[in-house]
Amino acid sequence: MWAYESVFYQIYPLGFCGAPFENDGVPASRIKKVEDWIPHIKKLGANAVYFSPVFESDTHGYNTRDYKKIDTRLGTNEDFKEVCRKLHENGIKVVLDGVFNHVGRGFYQFQDVVKNRENSPYLHWFHISLEGNSNYNDGLWYEGWEGNYDLVKLNLQNNEVVEHILDAVKYWVDTFDIDGLRLDVAYCLDENFVRRLRAFTDGLKPEFYLLGEMLHGDYNRLMNDAMLHSATNYECYKGLFSSFNSMNMFEIVHSLLRQFGPENWTLYRGKHLLSFVDNHDVTRVASILSNEKHLPLIYAMCFGMPGIPCVYYGSEWGAEGNKSQGDPALRACFEAPVFNELSEWISKLAKAKKESQALNYGDFKSIVLTNKQCIFERKTEGERVLVAINADSEAYTAHFDAGCGQAVDLISGELHDFGGGSQLPPYSAYFWKMER
Repeated sequence: MWAYESVFYQIYPLGFCGAPFENDGVPASRIKKVEDWIPHIKKLGANAVYFSPVFESDTHGYNTRDYKKIDTRLGTNEDFKEVCRKLHENGIKVVLDGVFNHVGRGFYQFQDVVKNRENSPYLHWFHISLEGNSNYNDGLWYEGWEGNYDLVKLNLQNNEVVEHILDAVKYWVDTFDIDGLRLDVAYCLDENFVRRLRAFTDGLKPEFYLLGEMLHGDYNRLMNDAMLHSATNYECYKGLFSSFNSMNMFEIVHSLLRQFGPENWTLYRGKHLLSFVDNHDVTRVASILSNEKHLPLIYAMCFGMPGIPCVYYGSEWGAEGNKSQGDPALRACFEAPVFNELSEWISKLAKAKKESQALNYGDFKSIVLTNKQCIFERKTEGERVLVAINADSEAYTAHFDAGCGQAVDLISGELHDFGGGSQLPPYSAYFWKMER
């Protein structure tokens, strides 16, 4: 699967393009801005772009009005088709946000129910009671996602609804040649729907990738051979920044051992979760780390641990944004990309990750673990890489049996000698590829 050897770049298009929050109905080809960023995305080393919602919606993209129409604020279907074509020409895969749990109040079929009530052919597309009422005083009650009535929950047990969605997915593949989907609130989706979507997309395009947004519980419920290929690794997202802020590497390594360790009971060994340090829903990593010198290190951990690393646009140069100021603060519009020391570091991590069998597919084993340092092994039959991180302001010398004399650091290309202990300078990270 191509995704397992990729580095993802996430763009939240409405914010990225500086679109107004409310859908003003004024057409503007803002999505073409992505084309100007392609050289930056390539330089960073990302070879897949995951777009948050691009389809016509009421406001923030997750309240869809029309699954087959690019949002007016972003441009036309032709504009987006051209963007996807140029990304593909540059060797970059395209993954879209599939928002299938709910739609917006502006969704045509929902408006038909509000207008025609029991006479609407779409009455059973939603979870509706004509006896009740809603916050919007529609004269009917409907289920909204987690009590949000601007997000009208779809009835995914209704075959007409499922057919409507599958038809849209086929349209996206035929029109934009997309390579995969990230399923919004996957943990809420009807499991039979997810199975049907997997069977359908398997038949549409070889290696079509399905990623699910999972926040809690056992990701295997939806991530298996019949359903999703992958899930968002929220457990490790929390462990990553928390370990650095509390200077307790035990936290993240414990999570990684629980998920990918050598024991038989580990949850996700051999699976490929999406690893991230931030995204469009959480405080940007530069605003959440208490020590800015940990910024390169948290990315090294994210790229070195099992999974598919994903970088959120802007965070690669250390942009800030705090969730406490509302979602728009996390979804900023940047005039032009910045390429600085952090971006350069991430590009080296991306190159190392994409070119290493062990970093893409290797098992996970903890070698050295203290509060402020960790060294762990990623190993396949043909390759062994040690990921070494020192989060301390002091140098640290690690003594352990490396099983060989030398290694090459995949990040810098420099040789490393294990004789007499391995010195880790303050705030340093290495991907040591061991000699045979």
